[in-house]
Amino acid sequence: MLRIKDIIREIERYAPLPLQEDFDNSGVQVGDVNRAATGALLCLDVTEDIVDEAIARECNLVISHHPLAFKPFKSLRGTSYIERCIIKACKHDLVIYAAHTNMDNVQGGVNYKLAEKIGLQNIRILSPQKDALLKLVTFVPVPYAETVRNALFNAGAGATGNYDSCSFNLYGDGTFRAGEGAHPFVGKIGELHYENEARIETVLPAFHRLAVTRALRSVHPYEEPAFDFYPLKNTWEQAGSGIVGELPAEEDELTFLLQIKDLFNVPCVKHSPLTGRPIREVAVCGGSGAFLIKDAISYGADIFITGEARYNDYYDVEDRILLAVIGHYESEVCTKEIFYNILSKKFPTFALHLSNVNSNPVKYL
Repeated sequence: MLRIKDIIREIERYAPLPLQEDFDNSGVQVGDVNRAATGALLCLDVTEDIVDEAIARECNLVISHHPLAFKPFKSLRGTSYIERCIIKACKHDLVIYAAHTNMDNVQGGVNYKLAEKIGLQNIRILSPQKDALLKLVTFVPVPYAETVRNALFNAGAGATGNYDSCSFNLYGDGTFRAGEGAHPFVGKIGELHYENEARIETVLPAFHRLAVTRALRSVHPYEEPAFDFYPLKNTWEQAGSGIVGELPAEEDELTFLLQIKDLFNVPCVKHSPLTGRPIREVAVCGGSGAFLIKDAISYGADIFITGEARYNDYYDVEDRILLAVIGHYESEVCTKEIFYNILSKKFPTFALHLSNVNSNPVKYL
């Protein structure tokens, strides 16, 4: 029997919750994830119409990009749409789940989908996460080194870009003396022992530390394995905010803006004054991405496309970059496609529905 938690586990395998920003509230919003899953409705926002659609489609799981609840509640009286959604979800045994900035920050997430739609090449993360990696160093008898390495890799260590099973290994003699009460794997109580050991070094995301430690202890032959974690100050190029990439060929500014308008089906594209330069390097961030404008300028992008910007942002860019704003909803509605692609591959016969509700609160005349 497929349970709701099995569906959620697949989303979190793709976009781990520790990748979300500190202000965020991704994860389970409402409901019992141990219930059998009848179907999932995939959406950008959770509104009363979305909850009604889930009930009508006999889906007991709603997966959204934007969290329904950001702040704690002191009461639930139905005085806001958020409270009414929660009350109705509870009445109908629905689970509401959100994958927000964790899906923004992951490789293959929202901004990658935008880059794919635009047709960008050589894409990479605009603002990689900092202080997010650890280096593990451990020592193991040479005959057991491969077993330990494989356990570490399976627990989330050793991945770098498009490579996995990455490690560095040195060989030498380790020493130890077992005291009374010890149960040494090799050597004798009270005698100094020399063992030919492999020093294994590998890198892992900090949020995998517990899982990697458990994996190490579960297969290491020593009673007291030696290992150290070192924080790394370099950036993690596989996770972070925004995307940069190249167009196959240079485009005229106005022509490219009209293409973006058509591609994302937006009534209008708000933009800063044209710079008079052609477009080749493109920076993108769905949603409220104006915080990355300086990063896009520093990178040397010709245009920065995002969902929202403040009035002064259009001034502040001056002629250093073209700023194009396409709307928050329009820049992230593609998240439904990401959810569908993740889940349909793993659960091809499970009932997945893209919401038909346009939940965009911004209207155009």
